[in-house]
Amino acid sequence: MIAAIVLINVERGMVKETAERLLAIANVAEVYSVTGEYDLVAIVRVADYEDMADVVTTEIVKIASITKTHTLMSFKYYSRADLQQAWDIGVE
Repeated sequence: MIAAIVLINVERGMVKETAERLLAIANVAEVYSVTGEYDLVAIVRVADYEDMADVVTTEIVKIASITKTHTLMSFKYYSRADLQQAWDIGVE
């Protein structure tokens, strides 16, 4: 599974509507409203890089209220659950 974090700026007053439209895109797993430089953060999960290109450059850009995006592609996934499993089986 390939994941990306998409940092998003939207038009004033359009955060909720934009988040709902993002969630309607099949590979958008989660959307967070945030403080700071960006308005929304979308987590995108796909099977391959070609799918990621389609979601980010074709689907997300269709949302007119989005004024700017910055996409961060993940290299590796870490989680507490994975760490705990490694300790449970004795992996160091």
